[in-house]
Parts: sequence; structure tokens; C-alpha cells
Amino acid sequence: MIDRALEMSPRPFARIAGTFYLITIIMGVFAEAFVRGAFVVRGEAAATATNILAHETLYRMGLTADLIMLVCYIAVTILFYLLFKPVGRGHSLLAAFFSLVGIAVLAVNALNHVAPLLLLGGANYLSAFEVTQLQTAAFLCLKMHSLGYSISGVFFGIYCVLIGYLAFRSGFLPRILGVLMAIGGLSYLTDSFAIFLLPALAARLPDIMVLGGIAELSLTLWLMVMGVNAPKWKEKASAWQIGRA
Repeated sequence: MIDRALEMSPRPFARIAGTFYLITIIMGVFAEAFVRGAFVVRGEAAATATNILAHETLYRMGLTADLIMLVCYIAVTILFYLLFKPVGRGHSLLAAFFSLVGIAVLAVNALNHVAPLLLLGGANYLSAFEVTQLQTAAFLCLKMHSLGYSISGVFFGIYCVLIGYLAFRSGFLPRILGVLMAIGGLSYLTDSFAIFLLPALAARLPDIMVLGGIAELSLTLWLMVMGVNAPKWKEKASAWQIGRA
């Protein structure tokens, strides 16, 4: 039923995908930059703990934003699979696989965001530990959360490269969007591997992940405003159907 509706009018599906993608980006930026980025004081476990306890509601909103981001990214993954399937079913399916693995990593990683609330919550069973120990453990959880993001960046990097390849070949999207997505995916991969292989160098490198953000936002806005070239999408879909017959 979804495939039939998509074949009749692919442009609304593309705009829906773009809308979900925009929500994904907004929620991710809010949680990472405006919550964790604002609360975590580098090298200062006590100051970080104080920030979390002083603004617990905002900290919990960061977790909620993470969960909304993951749900929306699942929707993006499914819609992108359907949109790009006529270009190459194998590549589209492979892209969806890497995206879902990355989403699973982030879902598990969300526990590292929750853990500081438990460690700093003052429960009776934590009385055996010193306050400084609990603050250090909470800070370590947030460091682990950051590394979890870097691990997921490997899978999302590959996903973006594959989406870039499909967009470039599609004919129903501008090729420049495909090039940007591929470059963005490579920036995610470079950043993630640099953090794990050469952490000292990675700390001095410029934030190349900005390239990924520009690429994803460009694709998002294009899909929301322009959608896809419906006649060319249908042409690809018809050719794919004939190829299956």
C-alpha cells in the first residue's frame, strides 16, 4: 500500500522525509549542544554534577530530545529506503541497515545520559560511596556517552556516503546534494576514527563534522521545499519494476 501511494505521488513522501529529518537534526543539536554541551565542564566532575542537579529538568529534556531524534531517524531511514529503492535496492537496503545499527548504538548509549541522574540522585543505596566518587562516576558516564556518539558516527558516516551515492545516481535530486552527503559522511568517519586512533591529534583538528551538518541540512531543506522530481522518480521506479519482471 505504501509503495503504491509512493508511486502515485513521491513528492509528498520526500517532503515528509525532509520534515522528519529536520526534527531529527533539531532534537540532536538541542540534546548535544544545548544540554550536554552546556552542562559538561571539561575536566571538572564536581562542576558538571552541580550543573546537572541545578537544572535537572533541562537535563531530562535532553534525554527526551534524544528519544524523539531516534524515533524520527527511524522514520527517515524507512522513507529514504522507499525513495531510493528504484535507484538501487541493494544499496538502499545496505544504507538502511547501517542507519538502523547507528540508531541502535545511540539508543543503548542513552543509558549513559540517564546514569548521572541515578548516581547523583541521593538514593540510600549510594551512601557507601563518597560524593566525589559519585561525581566522578557520573562524569565518566558522560565521557562514555561522547564516545558512544563517535561509535555511532562510523555507521552514520557510511549511511551518509551511501545516501550520497544514491542521490548522485538518482536523477530526481540534484547531484550536488549527493556529493555533499558523501563528503559529510566521510567527515563523520574521519572524525570518529581520529578520536579512537589518534585522540591527541583529533583534539587539535577543526570540527570537520560541520561538513556533515551542512550536507544533511542541505538535503533536508531541499526535500522539504522541492521534494523530488516526480516524473524522473517514476521513470526510475518503472525501470526498476521492469527489471524485476
